[in-house]
Amino acid sequence: MPSTGRPTRTKAQQREATTRALVAEARRLFAEHGYAHVSLAQIVDATGVTKGALYHHFSGKDDLFRAVLLQIHEEVAAKVADAAADADAWTQLVAGCCTFLAASTEPGIHQIMLVDAPSVLGWGAWRELDASTSMKQLEMGLTQLMAEGIIVQQPVRPLVHLLSGAMNEAALWLARSENRDADLEETMTALTRMLESLRPPA
Repeated sequence: MPSTGRPTRTKAQQREATTRALVAEARRLFAEHGYAHVSLAQIVDATGVTKGALYHHFSGKDDLFRAVLLQIHEEVAAKVADAAADADAWTQLVAGCCTFLAASTEPGIHQIMLVDAPSVLGWGAWRELDASTSMKQLEMGLTQLMAEGIIVQQPVRPLVHLLSGAMNEAALWLARSENRDADLEETMTALTRMLESLRPPA
């Protein structure tokens, strides 16, 4: 048989391509319609694979949702890490927190990350995933700033939970705002003032 000139993909590459396609389509549908209103049939139809192929890669819709959510958490964490990456630790903290607010309220992210995730995964599992990404970054930044004397020494874990909770609540509100850009700017200003209050008195 004559060659088509195109390299033949290995089974591992085919599996990886199928997984990427399933995650991409599931992410699009979950973001647009919400987890509860998306069926596995819709996902396989949009992807062009069989339901059997889907079950070969994922145990079910919740497992596929978890893969989508992990991808989103990693993307948001990367954006936060890149925010003012070459600046000092204080600037990185403020920029990172503001970047989290902006990224987590983007269309296509907030429905999955903030609205559906706690109910689909369960509160405990959702908090564990959040703790391994955004909360971990926040804790590292605050710990460094305390060590450098830029913010007041205090127990870091309660502070991390307080700030993380405040930002998640703000993100949920912003995601439903009718004027997201203006409200986001005002929220970032309020957040920056909140962070400034952690610094020692002049």
